[in-house]
Amino acid sequence: MRVLALAAACLSLLGIASAADAATPVKGASPGHLHGFLLRADEPVADSFPRTPSFAWDPVPGAVRYQFQLSTSASFRDSGLLYTATNLMTPVAAPQLTLPWITGNPHALFARVRAIKRSSSTPWSTPFGFDMEPSAAPKPLPSEPGLLRWTPIEGADMYQIWLIDINNPTSKMEMSLTNVLDEREFYTFHRSASWTGTIRWRIRALRMDNDPSARQNHLPAVAYGPWSPVYTSTNPAYSTGPITLDDTISDVTATGDGSSPAHRLMPGFTFSGDTTIEGTRAELFRVYVFTDRQCLNRVYTGAIVGGPAYAPRPYGPLTLPASPTGLPAARANYLRDGSEPDSFMFDGLPVKSTESEPAASPTTAVPADSDSTSTTSAPAGPTQLKFSGDLGAPVDLWDTEWPSGGYYWTVVAVAAVSPGAITTATAGVSAVGSVSTTAMDGVGFSTGDTVLIGNAGNQESATIVTVSGSNIGFASPLKFAHGTGEPIVRTGGNLQYVDLELPQDVCAEGRVARFGKNSEPSLTAAGELFASGLSPSGRLTAGKSSQAFYGYPLVAWTPALGASAYEVQWSKTRYPFAPQPNSQNQGALGTMTLGTSAVLPLGAGTWWYRVRGFNLNLPTGAQQMSWSDPSKIVVAKPKFKVVGGG
Repeated sequence: MRVLALAAACLSLLGIASAADAATPVKGASPGHLHGFLLRADEPVADSFPRTPSFAWDPVPGAVRYQFQLSTSASFRDSGLLYTATNLMTPVAAPQLTLPWITGNPHALFARVRAIKRSSSTPWSTPFGFDMEPSAAPKPLPSEPGLLRWTPIEGADMYQIWLIDINNPTSKMEMSLTNVLDEREFYTFHRSASWTGTIRWRIRALRMDNDPSARQNHLPAVAYGPWSPVYTSTNPAYSTGPITLDDTISDVTATGDGSSPAHRLMPGFTFSGDTTIEGTRAELFRVYVFTDRQCLNRVYTGAIVGGPAYAPRPYGPLTLPASPTGLPAARANYLRDGSEPDSFMFDGLPVKSTESEPAASPTTAVPADSDSTSTTSAPAGPTQLKFSGDLGAPVDLWDTEWPSGGYYWTVVAVAAVSPGAITTATAGVSAVGSVSTTAMDGVGFSTGDTVLIGNAGNQESATIVTVSGSNIGFASPLKFAHGTGEPIVRTGGNLQYVDLELPQDVCAEGRVARFGKNSEPSLTAAGELFASGLSPSGRLTAGKSSQAFYGYPLVAWTPALGASAYEVQWSKTRYPFAPQPNSQNQGALGTMTLGTSAVLPLGAGTWWYRVRGFNLNLPTGAQQMSWSDPSKIVVAKPKFKVVGGG
């Protein structure tokens, strides 16, 4: 009698799998029905995909594992190989790499698979040809004056916006992590319709490529999709009068009264008017976000804009003029990106925009979840993802339990102020050639200020480049020695940008609105599980609530707005959800991936799994988004039956 495993991984689990490889004699039929899919192996067969697909094929009786390859060559030449997996235990694969946009005649990418048995291997399957084509470019959505808005693209990590009519000296490209962009270049120090009336723009979606070396032959995979056509947006004349808050806008439009839905993406903030509560007219504005109605606990500081809208940018604010002589040039040109000069709130406290914060770092390990009861000493989170490049400042906001919890925002007027002369004295000795001195009081001095230091016999001019407490640094070495008590007089001050109102005061006057921010959970099912794998009867199957899998199943999920990476965890109980160690990743609690599918290394039994996205534009260590609802999945024990004699 001879006993054959009906499931592909049975012999491997029993510990009798051999190390069959390319040199093994070829025997038996190759795997059939190899195809790609996004969510379930039984979805209609497609040959073009907007993101890296998963793959499945018919199982081969007696197989102990499978070898799988992706290539740009139908003959799978060595130089064309993109990806190789050699130890797949079930007839599914979830390649963890970004595939390039590529099309052919009829196809440009190819997949193949073969089964490895105890003492032989099957021929390679017939290649499955397919292409990678990006989704269509974003399209404009209704918005408010001063704010561009577009349709979010599934799977996009960021957007690049080309402001067609700005050339100083090259075309201006801006980045947005959400689906809105303010028109600050057109409004800042400009009010006439010739600057703000008509805005022409193009846009394309960007995706993240975390590790180019994941592609075996290092074939480049660009981060961008196609440019849109040229879009035109128009704005009415700038409205004057008291500053009034309007809507917050992203994937939804929220009115601020608590009845609107929460934003899934970081919103843009719109307002109108230009007059403070004291009656002063202004041409610059700043948005603040708080956790409390009194506007005390500030969690986000907007960059200075010319209004009437603000939306976060991850790569910094405009380069505002630093001296009074720079104002005429600013009024005659579009400002470039760069840095804001010293800025102060109405009460004199220094303030810096969140856009100017250091770039966030990707979170690859997080604290254990509050509902976890695991006592294992395994790492709290998976750590295998690699990221490169500048992710930008953390210009997003944390989740709230809307509508019970939310954020409060307001906008205040800002003015460019040229400070007057101030005087202090040296607090120590500075030798010839020193590039700094210690002052009795450094308050009021700023980078770019011009000062006179010394008495009549040793007086000299210097330009300040750093101020740290009472220590003042200069652009060039001092030519004279200076003793304690010698005067330091500011003769020419840089522009400072000063709030004309205190957030606490304007919020108390009613200039405050509320909004919610809830991250979007991924979906792991739509009636039936997005799961595929081997059935206990030895067939390729897609998940059904009453059906079990044999061996490792592949699970998939929908992309979440704002997510650039995903974490999957599994537990033996739904509640409390106790994440189990990943035997294939040094015992980490789950796995992380840039893709939207993963093969779960589950043993026999009933399991629950969940998925959450990671928003890399939140502060490092706090980038995790909402978990999906736990989904039940059953893995059956190995079954055998007699199929012949001899």
